[in-house]
Amino acid sequence: MSDNLKKQLRWILAIVGAIGGLLYWKFVGCTTGHCPIQQNWFLSLLWGGSLGYLIGDMFKKKQTSPTIENKDEANKE
Repeated sequence: MSDNLKKQLRWILAIVGAIGGLLYWKFVGCTTGHCPIQQNWFLSLLWGGSLGYLIGDMFKKKQTSPTIENKDEANKE
């Protein structure tokens, strides 16, 4: 994955998470009034967006350590 594509994926998932947080506030919400996050639509939106961004940030390319064979091939060239 290119760096630009990874950044786009993070922000797309952040927007999807924010929409999900807003929908959660709208349809589930807080019935007792003692829920600090679900009570306010803005906080639900922020939490959902943050979670979406963090989930998008999990998709990183694994860095592999060079093996002995790779080092030998690099030395031959």
